[in-house]
Amino acid sequence: MTERVLLEKLRRKDVRSAVGELGKPEDEQALEEWMRSGVKFAASSAKFEQMYDRAVRKLLDCIVPMLGLEPVLHEGGIYLGCWLESTGTINAERLARFVPSVSQRSFRLFSDFQRDDGLMPYKVTEHGPAYRQIQMVTPLARSVWNHYALNGRDRNFLAAMYKAMERQDAWLAAHRNTRGSGGVEAFGTFDTGHDLSPRFWHVPDTPHRGDAGRCDPNSPILPFIAPDLTANVYCQRLYLARMAEELGLGENIAASWREKARQSERSLFEYCYDADDGFFYDLDRNGEHVRVQSDVLLRVLGCEVGDRRFFDTALRRYLLNTRKFFAKYPFPSIAMDDPRFDPFTSYNSWAGPSNFLSLIRTPHAFEHHGRYVELSWVLQPILSAMNRMTRFGQTLSPWTGAEGFTETYSPAILCVLDFVERMSGIMPTPEGELWFTGMTPYPMDHGEEVADETAYARTVDGVVFELVNTSEQSVVYRDGEEHLRFPRGLRAVTDRSGRLTGLIGMTVSPVEGKIVWEGRSYAASVKGNERVELAGGGEFASVHDIGIVYPTYR
Repeated sequence: MTERVLLEKLRRKDVRSAVGELGKPEDEQALEEWMRSGVKFAASSAKFEQMYDRAVRKLLDCIVPMLGLEPVLHEGGIYLGCWLESTGTINAERLARFVPSVSQRSFRLFSDFQRDDGLMPYKVTEHGPAYRQIQMVTPLARSVWNHYALNGRDRNFLAAMYKAMERQDAWLAAHRNTRGSGGVEAFGTFDTGHDLSPRFWHVPDTPHRGDAGRCDPNSPILPFIAPDLTANVYCQRLYLARMAEELGLGENIAASWREKARQSERSLFEYCYDADDGFFYDLDRNGEHVRVQSDVLLRVLGCEVGDRRFFDTALRRYLLNTRKFFAKYPFPSIAMDDPRFDPFTSYNSWAGPSNFLSLIRTPHAFEHHGRYVELSWVLQPILSAMNRMTRFGQTLSPWTGAEGFTETYSPAILCVLDFVERMSGIMPTPEGELWFTGMTPYPMDHGEEVADETAYARTVDGVVFELVNTSEQSVVYRDGEEHLRFPRGLRAVTDRSGRLTGLIGMTVSPVEGKIVWEGRSYAASVKGNERVELAGGGEFASVHDIGIVYPTYR
């Protein structure tokens, strides 16, 4: 398929027709907002393009009115409501690039239904808010900030969420630090959403008598000082400091949040980190580490804990280690060399399967440290697995990539939309950049094409951008006119108007070639993970070159 044919296919595409018949009256409003984003996707493979279109259609099924309110995002599948650990944080953050009004309403559920004592609900369903556990994973403050920065900087929204999160922080400090460690304690399995994980064997699923502020006094091992909960609060506090500055609350307030964050980080490493293993574990009431190597590591790293050297070590020892977490379809929820590893996917399990909630949380951990090439090794096999998906389940088999438990699960649906945009699309960032990525899904499974060539469109500040990726090069169009041309294997970075500022190498092999921007040619040579920026003299200069961390096997 030639570049021109693919571009015309994209331009002819009618999103409304591709989505098909709507399921409920409220879908029309959500679809119209999607169409205002200008996002469209076309591919040389009809199968992959149709899977993408089904994901958009299924997303509408997960946007549901509730409690007499306007539609909000639901978790989907058997989970009929909005959960703080996922729907109201990372899922809504991903949705913010496509249907931001629904994201904002989903965030607001947790401030609007906050209890008088400061505790946020762990979920809101058609039966109302529930407060039985805390169930935190992705930091709410970071998701809120990214939505705020990406979608018009609504200060009233930010101020309301800031006040709510400030009160939630105080509640956690008062009720989940019973051992005086400065960390955050788990009173039950569901506090972390780690259903059936060996991490919580012999621990009740919920806090004592359904009270989030009480721990079973007769448990021989609880409370746990939990690394993922502690890391969550660490990251929360960093972003609350940022919000305090944005809202003009004074440097003293921002400095106080940063000091509290440092205290959380100190507690995390003092109580939960094993330096010999290079891993984070729960610490039980007897001072014993609960030595189950789980996706807790990815959760902690996703909370921006540690510098790049620390992250790189974790990649070598664990995340890119095929004995540990680098399965054929990453990332399993328990290390594969643990005898308690259970890969079965037919039920809600964090004892082995690769969960889409882990996958949707993954990009931030890698991109925070500039590990774009390594992230592509995670995305590529998952995109091949997505090519076979029909139900959009919660889990994947780490061995085969077959989809598992439940269906119409919004983290899986949003993973499709997010991964396609990161690999082959036009992605706006909270920092005010646009990423045009010149990659396509690679045929990882049986040599079957996923999408050798792709085209993607997005409207930004009233300007229509289009990106066509072929086997050799990528071409960007701005309001219908060719704007930028660059070799395959690069990510072009621009401002929101499309002004080219830099390039990022997205492949193991260096990429060399000609860049044509607004009719002018530039020579470029970019290594994997290297970022080069366009200097005043018309040449690209390297500003970030960290090399590549390769997979390990033992």
